[in-house]
Amino acid sequence: MSTLSRTERLIGTEGLERLADARVILFGVGGVGSWCAESLVRSGVGHLTLVDPDCVDITNINRQLPATLETVGRPKVEVLQERFATINPACEVTALQERYTLGADFHLSRYDVIIDAIDSLTDKANLILEASATEAGFFSAMGAACKMDPQKVRVAEFFEVRGCPLGAALRKRLRKNGTLPAKPFLCVYDEEVLTNRGPELDPGPGKAVANGTLAHITGIFGFTLAGLAVRHMLDKSL
Repeated sequence: MSTLSRTERLIGTEGLERLADARVILFGVGGVGSWCAESLVRSGVGHLTLVDPDCVDITNINRQLPATLETVGRPKVEVLQERFATINPACEVTALQERYTLGADFHLSRYDVIIDAIDSLTDKANLILEASATEAGFFSAMGAACKMDPQKVRVAEFFEVRGCPLGAALRKRLRKNGTLPAKPFLCVYDEEVLTNRGPELDPGPGKAVANGTLAHITGIFGFTLAGLAVRHMLDKSL
Protein backbone atom coordinates (compact mmCIF):
# COMPACT_ATOMS: atom_id res chain seq x y z
CA MET A 1 0.00 0.00 0.00
CA SER A 2 1.23 3.50 -0.82
CA THR A 3 0.30 6.94 0.49
CA LEU A 4 -1.69 7.45 -2.72
CA SER A 5 -3.43 4.05 -2.78
CA ARG A 6 -6.84 5.59 -2.03
CA THR A 7 -6.34 8.10 -4.85
CA GLU A 8 -5.31 5.34 -7.25
CA ARG A 9 -8.31 3.28 -6.18
CA LEU A 10 -10.62 6.10 -7.36
CA ILE A 11 -8.90 7.43 -10.50
CA GLY A 12 -6.91 4.38 -11.60
CA THR A 13 -3.22 3.88 -12.31
CA GLU A 14 -3.32 5.90 -15.52
CA GLY A 15 -5.00 8.80 -13.75
CA LEU A 16 -2.40 8.73 -11.00
CA GLU A 17 0.36 8.80 -13.62
CA ARG A 18 -1.23 11.81 -15.28
CA LEU A 19 -1.23 13.72 -12.01
CA ALA A 20 2.37 12.69 -11.32
CA ASP A 21 3.44 14.00 -14.73
CA ALA A 22 1.49 17.26 -14.45
CA ARG A 23 3.14 20.64 -13.94
CA VAL A 24 1.09 23.16 -11.95
CA ILE A 25 1.91 26.74 -10.99
CA LEU A 26 -0.06 28.42 -8.21
CA PHE A 27 0.03 32.17 -7.61
CA GLY A 28 -0.81 33.09 -4.03
CA VAL A 29 -0.59 30.72 -1.07
CA GLY A 30 -2.64 32.62 1.47
CA GLY A 31 -6.10 31.80 2.76
CA VAL A 32 -7.24 30.23 -0.51
CA GLY A 33 -4.05 29.17 -2.24
CA SER A 34 -2.49 27.33 0.69
CA TRP A 35 -5.42 24.90 0.96
CA CYS A 36 -5.42 24.47 -2.80
CA ALA A 37 -1.73 23.59 -2.72
CA GLU A 38 -2.20 21.06 0.08
CA SER A 39 -4.96 19.31 -1.84
CA LEU A 40 -2.88 19.14 -5.02
CA VAL A 41 0.07 17.60 -3.18
CA ARG A 42 -2.11 15.06 -1.37
CA SER A 43 -3.79 14.18 -4.69
CA GLY A 44 -0.47 13.18 -6.25
CA VAL A 45 0.47 16.14 -8.45
CA GLY A 46 4.12 15.63 -9.30
CA HIS A 47 5.38 19.15 -10.01
CA LEU A 48 4.09 22.21 -8.16
CA THR A 49 5.47 25.74 -8.28
CA LEU A 50 4.35 28.07 -5.48
CA VAL A 51 4.60 31.83 -6.03
CA ASP A 52 3.98 34.28 -3.19
CA PRO A 53 6.07 37.21 -1.88
CA ASP A 54 4.69 37.30 1.66
CA CYS A 55 5.87 36.05 5.02
CA VAL A 56 3.52 34.61 7.61
CA ASP A 57 1.83 37.27 9.72
CA ILE A 58 0.05 36.66 13.01
CA THR A 59 -3.21 37.81 11.40
CA ASN A 60 -2.94 34.91 8.92
CA ILE A 61 -3.34 32.25 11.62
CA ASN A 62 -7.14 32.27 11.56
CA ARG A 63 -7.33 30.96 7.97
CA GLN A 64 -4.00 30.12 6.29
CA LEU A 65 -2.41 26.67 6.27
CA PRO A 66 1.24 27.74 6.73
CA ALA A 67 0.42 30.14 9.56
CA THR A 68 1.14 29.10 13.13
CA LEU A 69 2.72 30.92 16.06
CA GLU A 70 5.97 29.12 15.21
CA THR A 71 6.06 30.19 11.55
CA VAL A 72 5.30 33.91 11.95
CA GLY A 73 7.89 35.87 9.98
CA ARG A 74 8.88 33.01 7.67
CA PRO A 75 8.17 32.99 3.90
CA LYS A 76 4.89 31.21 3.26
CA VAL A 77 6.22 29.32 0.26
CA GLU A 78 9.12 27.91 2.26
CA VAL A 79 6.88 26.77 5.12
CA LEU A 80 4.65 24.96 2.64
CA GLN A 81 7.58 23.45 0.76
CA GLU A 82 8.87 21.91 3.98
CA ARG A 83 5.42 20.65 4.94
CA PHE A 84 4.75 19.08 1.57
CA ALA A 85 8.05 17.20 1.68
CA THR A 86 6.64 15.31 4.68
CA ILE A 87 3.38 14.52 2.87
CA ASN A 88 4.43 13.60 -0.67
CA PRO A 89 8.23 13.51 -1.06
CA ALA A 90 7.81 12.51 -4.70
CA CYS A 91 6.25 15.88 -5.47
CA GLU A 92 8.76 18.37 -6.82
CA VAL A 93 7.83 21.62 -5.07
CA THR A 94 9.47 24.85 -6.24
CA ALA A 95 9.09 27.76 -3.82
CA LEU A 96 9.38 31.25 -5.33
CA GLN A 97 9.13 34.12 -2.87
CA GLU A 98 8.16 36.52 -5.62
CA ARG A 99 5.22 38.64 -6.66
CA TYR A 100 3.46 38.23 -9.97
CA THR A 101 3.62 41.55 -11.83
CA LEU A 102 3.21 42.65 -15.41
CA GLY A 103 6.33 41.71 -17.33
CA ALA A 104 7.55 39.11 -14.83
CA ASP A 105 8.45 35.93 -16.69
CA PHE A 106 7.29 32.78 -14.93
CA HIS A 107 7.47 30.71 -18.15
CA LEU A 108 3.76 29.93 -18.03
CA SER A 109 3.93 27.97 -21.28
CA ARG A 110 5.77 25.21 -19.39
CA TYR A 111 2.78 24.38 -17.22
CA ASP A 112 -0.29 22.22 -17.70
CA VAL A 113 -2.36 24.14 -15.16
CA ILE A 114 -2.17 27.74 -13.91
CA ILE A 115 -4.07 28.71 -10.75
CA ASP A 116 -4.71 32.27 -9.61
CA ALA A 117 -5.26 32.89 -5.90
CA ILE A 118 -3.76 36.37 -5.60
CA ASP A 119 -5.41 39.43 -4.03
CA SER A 120 -4.07 42.42 -5.96
CA LEU A 121 -6.62 43.67 -8.50
CA THR A 122 -3.95 44.91 -10.91
CA ASP A 123 -1.81 41.78 -10.72
CA LYS A 124 -4.86 39.53 -10.94
CA ALA A 125 -6.09 41.28 -14.09
CA ASN A 126 -2.69 40.96 -15.72
CA LEU A 127 -2.38 37.29 -14.77
CA ILE A 128 -5.82 36.57 -16.21
CA LEU A 129 -4.75 38.03 -19.54
CA GLU A 130 -1.41 36.21 -19.63
CA ALA A 131 -2.65 32.85 -18.36
CA SER A 132 -5.73 32.76 -20.59
CA ALA A 133 -3.47 33.23 -23.61
CA THR A 134 -1.65 29.95 -22.90
CA GLU A 135 -2.72 26.40 -23.70
CA ALA A 136 -2.76 25.53 -19.99
CA GLY A 137 -5.89 24.97 -17.97
CA PHE A 138 -6.53 28.16 -16.01
CA PHE A 139 -8.61 28.58 -12.85
CA SER A 140 -9.11 31.67 -10.68
CA ALA A 141 -10.43 32.50 -7.22
CA MET A 142 -12.57 35.57 -6.77
CA GLY A 143 -13.01 37.30 -3.39
CA ALA A 144 -13.33 35.03 -0.34
CA ALA A 145 -13.56 37.72 2.35
CA CYS A 146 -16.75 38.89 4.10
CA LYS A 147 -18.43 35.50 3.70
CA MET A 148 -19.75 32.91 6.12
CA ASP A 149 -22.20 30.55 4.40
CA PRO A 150 -20.39 27.55 2.82
CA GLN A 151 -23.47 26.67 0.78
CA LYS A 152 -23.10 29.83 -1.28
CA VAL A 153 -19.71 29.00 -2.81
CA ARG A 154 -20.13 28.58 -6.56
CA VAL A 155 -18.21 27.88 -9.78
CA ALA A 156 -18.88 29.76 -13.01
CA GLU A 157 -17.16 31.09 -16.10
CA PHE A 158 -15.55 34.48 -15.45
CA PHE A 159 -18.20 36.51 -17.27
CA GLU A 160 -20.99 34.58 -15.54
CA VAL A 161 -19.78 35.35 -11.99
CA ARG A 162 -22.48 37.34 -10.19
CA GLY A 163 -22.64 39.14 -6.86
CA CYS A 164 -18.86 39.26 -6.39
CA PRO A 165 -17.38 42.78 -6.10
CA LEU A 166 -13.92 41.55 -7.11
CA GLY A 167 -15.25 39.82 -10.21
CA ALA A 168 -17.17 42.95 -11.21
CA ALA A 169 -14.12 45.14 -10.67
CA LEU A 170 -11.96 42.84 -12.78
CA ARG A 171 -14.42 42.80 -15.68
CA LYS A 172 -14.77 46.58 -15.52
CA ARG A 173 -11.01 47.09 -15.62
CA LEU A 174 -10.46 44.67 -18.47
CA ARG A 175 -13.24 46.18 -20.57
CA LYS A 176 -12.06 49.72 -19.86
CA ASN A 177 -8.57 48.78 -21.05
CA GLY A 178 -9.98 47.00 -24.09
CA THR A 179 -8.24 43.79 -23.08
CA LEU A 180 -10.31 40.66 -22.62
CA PRO A 181 -9.26 37.10 -21.69
CA ALA A 182 -8.15 35.04 -24.67
CA LYS A 183 -10.38 32.12 -23.67
CA PRO A 184 -13.12 31.28 -21.15
CA PHE A 185 -12.03 30.09 -17.70
CA LEU A 186 -13.74 28.92 -14.53
CA CYS A 187 -13.77 30.87 -11.27
CA VAL A 188 -14.63 30.01 -7.69
CA TYR A 189 -16.79 32.73 -6.15
CA ASP A 190 -19.47 33.47 -3.58
CA GLU A 191 -22.40 35.88 -3.90
CA GLU A 192 -22.53 36.58 -0.17
CA VAL A 193 -21.12 39.94 0.93
CA LEU A 194 -21.30 40.58 4.68
CA THR A 195 -20.43 43.77 6.55
CA ASN A 196 -17.38 43.87 8.79
CA ARG A 197 -18.56 44.29 12.39
CA GLY A 198 -15.22 44.51 14.17
CA PRO A 199 -12.53 47.18 14.42
CA GLU A 200 -10.56 48.25 11.36
CA LEU A 201 -7.21 46.58 10.73
CA ASP A 202 -4.04 47.68 9.00
CA PRO A 203 -4.34 46.13 5.53
CA GLY A 204 -0.59 45.87 5.08
CA PRO A 205 1.60 46.97 2.16
CA GLY A 206 -0.09 47.20 -1.22
CA LYS A 207 -3.59 46.41 0.06
CA ALA A 208 -6.50 48.85 0.23
CA VAL A 209 -8.51 47.22 3.01
CA ALA A 210 -8.36 44.29 5.44
CA ASN A 211 -11.69 42.47 5.39
CA GLY A 212 -12.82 39.79 7.78
CA THR A 213 -12.36 36.16 6.73
CA LEU A 214 -13.07 32.66 8.02
CA ALA A 215 -11.07 29.48 7.51
CA HIS A 216 -13.93 27.30 6.30
CA ILE A 217 -14.70 29.69 3.43
CA THR A 218 -11.10 30.15 2.28
CA GLY A 219 -10.61 26.41 2.62
CA ILE A 220 -13.64 25.61 0.46
CA PHE A 221 -12.43 28.08 -2.16
CA GLY A 222 -8.99 26.46 -2.18
CA PHE A 223 -10.23 22.89 -2.27
CA THR A 224 -12.67 23.76 -5.04
CA LEU A 225 -9.85 25.27 -7.12
CA ALA A 226 -7.82 22.10 -6.58
CA GLY A 227 -10.80 19.99 -7.60
CA LEU A 228 -11.21 21.91 -10.84
CA ALA A 229 -7.51 21.53 -11.59
CA VAL A 230 -7.40 17.79 -10.84
CA ARG A 231 -10.49 17.18 -12.96
CA HIS A 232 -8.87 19.07 -15.83
CA MET A 233 -5.65 17.07 -15.55
CA LEU A 234 -7.54 13.79 -15.56
CA ASP A 235 -9.83 14.78 -18.43
CA LYS A 236 -7.13 16.21 -20.69
CA SER A 237 -4.16 14.46 -22.25
CA LEU A 238 -1.01 16.05 -20.89
